[in-house]
Amino acid sequence: MNALKEWATVVKALENGNQTVLLRKGGILETSSGFKLESKKFLLYPTFEHQALDSLKSQFYGYLADVNENQPKKGFNKISSYAEVVEECDVSSKEKIDNLSSFHILSDSYIKQRMNWEPEKPFKAVFLRVYKINEYETPIRSEYQGCKSWIDINENVEDGKPVLSDSEFNQKLEQFRGIMN
Repeated sequence: MNALKEWATVVKALENGNQTVLLRKGGILETSSGFKLESKKFLLYPTFEHQALDSLKSQFYGYLADVNENQPKKGFNKISSYAEVVEECDVSSKEKIDNLSSFHILSDSYIKQRMNWEPEKPFKAVFLRVYKINEYETPIRSEYQGCKSWIDINENVEDGKPVLSDSEFNQKLEQFRGIMN
């Protein structure tokens, strides 16, 4: 199954229902193409590089402390969720990006910095349905290294439990659609 490499703080927010939208432009190795969705269903693979307090809204600083204190043992990573893509849109309007603020934990300054990086490329706004699974350890392989978004983890995953109830999920999805239209 494919896995999306994402900051551990963001994975935590996705798993807690505090985030439902990813705003991505792609990793350094994806500069020519930008961020592309390679799978409609994927594991969330926590990463620990490049996270910083100034990249997060202040009410989520505790997530960074928590993930830093609970890192997996050396040579392994812990996977505890997967996501399904419900909708995706290219977004370059600052107004629409600002209106998506309640859908993610990233600070305004970080969003601005990402907007200014390769400004000709839009953000990919990806609305997700996230599912918790029984946490398991997976070895970190050399091919997982580098600033790329997608990796192939050759493992099957059991069905998970949705993070948000159907009514919470549908309410957020309708809000997202209202912003994107």
